[in-house]
Amino acid sequence: MKNKIHAHVPYPQLSEHLAYLVERRINPEIYLPAEALDRMVWEELGVQAQTLHSAGLAVTIHSPFMDLNPGALDASIREATRRRIRQVFKAAELLRPRVIVVHPGFDELHYGENRLVWLNNSIDFWREFVPCAKELDTVLAVENIFEREPSTLRALLESIDAPCFRHCFDVGHWNMFTTVRMEEWFAELGPYIGESHIHDNHGQTDEHLPLGDGEIDFDLFFGLLKHYAPDAVWTIEAHSIEHQQQALKNIEKYL
Repeated sequence: MKNKIHAHVPYPQLSEHLAYLVERRINPEIYLPAEALDRMVWEELGVQAQTLHSAGLAVTIHSPFMDLNPGALDASIREATRRRIRQVFKAAELLRPRVIVVHPGFDELHYGENRLVWLNNSIDFWREFVPCAKELDTVLAVENIFEREPSTLRALLESIDAPCFRHCFDVGHWNMFTTVRMEEWFAELGPYIGESHIHDNHGQTDEHLPLGDGEIDFDLFFGLLKHYAPDAVWTIEAHSIEHQQQALKNIEKYL
């Protein structure tokens, strides 16, 4: 069961944390920001990947997301997003990730009546990369960010309709933006969940607290996750070593 747990590691810090990850047997979710991809020394990434694999650790990837949008109405924004995802897949060839997490780029307040245009653009965008994911035996998982309810993500997942295109349920983002109960979200998207991002908050800001330090009902969350998506990857999204260590301790009761 511990083998399904991953922890957030930004790529620029991977080298300095590599020995720590191997010693503690922590599977990393490697966040690849745009600037890291542009400066990537691919031979170095290959050595790091080999170290992780030789240690028996599994890897997931978190794709860049700032300013990107696969469903953007502006074709130039979609093309910039496409370039970044192609870079991510180049990294994936070395890292061989279980899952590649991507952001959808949808904001109801921003797109409003252009929702269907955004959705169709996004469907076309991801259909290009589904064969790449299948070839690498990995899963693209679309994370909820600003979504108040699951209908747009469900429409995207149903339209792509591929086992390698799934949902990453971020329970912290859900708590900040939701207008539906957790049970309703899982009833709609639970069977699509391939990964979940696990962190806590008080519903106002994205605090990335260790589970149990905010207001989220994790007894309910883990019950639903185990029922609907028993094989999903669990990723602790802590932004400090101290919070990561506390989260790893707090999650023990749910293993």
